[in-house]
Amino acid sequence: MDRNPKDSMKSTWRTQARTEWGPFHWLFEVLNIYPEHLNTDIPVHAKEDAVPHVPDWSMHRWVIAHAVIPLIIHQAYVQLTGRNLSAFAAFILYAFAFKGIAIHELYALRRLGHVYGFLDGDKHARDGVPDVGVGKVARSLISTSTFRPMFTVFIAYRASQTPATMSFAWLPLEIGLYGIILDFWFYWYHRAMHDVGVLWKYHRTHHLTKHPNPLLTLYADSEQEFFDILGVPLMTYYSMRFMGLPMGFYEWWICHQYVMFAELAGHSGLRVHATPPSTLSWALRLFKAELVVEDHDLHHRKGWKKSHNYGKQTRLWDRVFGTCAERYESTENNIDYENQVPFPLWW
Repeated sequence: MDRNPKDSMKSTWRTQARTEWGPFHWLFEVLNIYPEHLNTDIPVHAKEDAVPHVPDWSMHRWVIAHAVIPLIIHQAYVQLTGRNLSAFAAFILYAFAFKGIAIHELYALRRLGHVYGFLDGDKHARDGVPDVGVGKVARSLISTSTFRPMFTVFIAYRASQTPATMSFAWLPLEIGLYGIILDFWFYWYHRAMHDVGVLWKYHRTHHLTKHPNPLLTLYADSEQEFFDILGVPLMTYYSMRFMGLPMGFYEWWICHQYVMFAELAGHSGLRVHATPPSTLSWALRLFKAELVVEDHDLHHRKGWKKSHNYGKQTRLWDRVFGTCAERYESTENNIDYENQVPFPLWW
């Protein structure tokens, strides 16, 4: 049976004549958001080579340092003018910030990749943005960074509240619980798409990449994009509100930034030992339920009814429901905790 041309992961467009490029090709070029530099060596490691460790504090530093930028700008506007932003103005500010922060993380992940290499690099290079999917990848990135801030503003923004009024006392708990609760809803929706034939057709596009890069985080059919962008975050938000947590707009913004950081890094395939930053990482480690980069990378190498590691923020629900898979490179005896790789704050 012939393979559907739309399923091709061949990526040659970056080496083709630019006269044949369309607007989405130029978008990647102008923003310089390629996952790798062409004609630049990438280290290749054997499976048994020690894996360096990324300390949690450096990832918390990165997320918080970037998340507070629009909050500071917003609060400064309030102090200078004596009035708050309208809902529309808030959407513009936070949508631009969402995009800018994501782009900056892509730069940092690319830099780390060129220094430390990628998982399974001795067997397979990372997939690029496919020739047939340049527009699809671009639209998915634009959709995520537009609609998440949009519905967050629509549901939670109040002109009577400023960044200075956020519930700082609740924020650490909200950050930690948000990733765990989001992962509960994501786990079952994700697992169902692998186990139920009628749902797999909406997820199979995302699994065309066996060695993803961060730009392919939302390379999927529109039905999956809807649940990834809107469905799961909304179920998480209302779950936390039902539990009595404040979850105002500004706290939700910061929670989104933690989730976005983990989503992009989780599809990077970086050959480092890194756990998505969480204020409850210490508790997850007690139950050996912390996620590492390799977990989701291994997930992508499997398909319909053959997969495991369904969580994307933690390994908690995989641990509870028995769907954890063996690691090959990030095993405990293969991690070099002495070789510390702080996540780069700026470049």
